[in-house]
Amino acid sequence: MTKRNKEDHRLVYSSGSGRVCPLCGISKAQCICRKQLQAPSQDGVVRISRQTKGRKGSGVCLVTGIPLAEKDLKALAKRLKQRCGTGGTVKNGVIEIQGDHRQVLLTALKDMGYEVKLAGG
Repeated sequence: MTKRNKEDHRLVYSSGSGRVCPLCGISKAQCICRKQLQAPSQDGVVRISRQTKGRKGSGVCLVTGIPLAEKDLKALAKRLKQRCGTGGTVKNGVIEIQGDHRQVLLTALKDMGYEVKLAGG
C-alpha cells in the first residue's frame, strides 16, 4: 500500500453545498478567494513601454493601464495600429504595437484625453 497525500482527500463536490473552491474549501457562491486574486485598481495613468525580451530582438510597445472593457480595448488598439501604420494585438488587457512607436502613441493617447507616461528605459 502507498501513503496518500493530504491533497488526495480534498472535497471537490458536495450535494449539500454544490461546487467547492479548491483554495479555501468554501462553496463557490460564498468564496472570496477569487475576488482577492483580482488585479488591484489602477491609478489612472496609461503607461507606454518598449519590450524586446522573448521576441528575438524585435521590439514592441506595450500600452498598459487603460481602464476599458475588452471590446473597447480592441477598438482602441485598432485605432492606434492605424495611427502607427503597423500591426499589433491585445493580450490580457495590454495593447501590443509592433515596433518602436512610443512618441506617436504618447501624442495619440494624450489627444484622446488619457494621462500618459513613458515607462521603462
